[in-house]
Amino acid sequence: MPARSVARAAILVAALSIATAACGSGSSHAEPHAQSSTSRVTSTTVPRSTTTHATTTTSTVPPTVAATSPPRSTAPPTSAAPPPAPLLVDQLSGVGSASQVIAVAAGGYGTSVATLTAYERGASGWTQVFGPWTANVGRNGVAPPGEKREGDGRTPSGTFGFDFMFGVNANPGVKFPFRAITGTNIVWDDDPASANYNLWIDTNAASAGVSPEPMYVGAYGSGAVIAYNDARVPGLGSAIFLHLSSGGSTAGCVALPSGELIPLLQWLDPARQPRIAIGTLDQLVS
Repeated sequence: MPARSVARAAILVAALSIATAACGSGSSHAEPHAQSSTSRVTSTTVPRSTTTHATTTTSTVPPTVAATSPPRSTAPPTSAAPPPAPLLVDQLSGVGSASQVIAVAAGGYGTSVATLTAYERGASGWTQVFGPWTANVGRNGVAPPGEKREGDGRTPSGTFGFDFMFGVNANPGVKFPFRAITGTNIVWDDDPASANYNLWIDTNAASAGVSPEPMYVGAYGSGAVIAYNDARVPGLGSAIFLHLSSGGSTAGCVALPSGELIPLLQWLDPARQPRIAIGTLDQLVS
């Protein structure tokens, strides 16, 4: 090739190299410009305050449980407790203003034992204090009202007070007037023909009629005079006491063992007008 042609070719190559270098430079500067432009658009259309971050929130509200009706009870309805049975003392007649009452109730007229129960009346009514205890009564039981007779071996029916207390033993600390049985001279006049019928007698000072009741005996170690036949009507009965039991029936008195009798005698108070009601259960509550 002629030298001139070589020179032209060299010039052409150089021109092409310059043109190629200029395209690469334009492409290199265009990409950063596009990134800058995008950044500006983003900053103007999305405020920083709206940028959100994923967070986990724990709820403290308990889960809602669907309401259910309470189960129906299959148990039968509870009925009110029945009122307590009335006390025997509430059914007695002849108690009057007494606030201490002893009830002696036999199962029938032919039995020589009875149930003794003591009650006292307070601000809220009657309460049971002693018993029920088994007491001995007349060997022929209790007599129907008004039918007691001297020597029939029956305990009189009715409601009575008390006169005084007595004993071969020392006074156990009773509230009633107390008389000591000091010897065989102390008796009870049970002779319907005697002027002193149905009275405590000291034979050293007065007559006690025929065959008086001896008082200086073990059964009368402690006792109380039941105020039966205070009018001393001859033949209606005498010497009716509440006294110590000898283990069997009596001639017409009411008897208890010492462990029951002594507390009962100590409890009786003349200021409370005590009464003793004697009879069959049916008769007492009729």
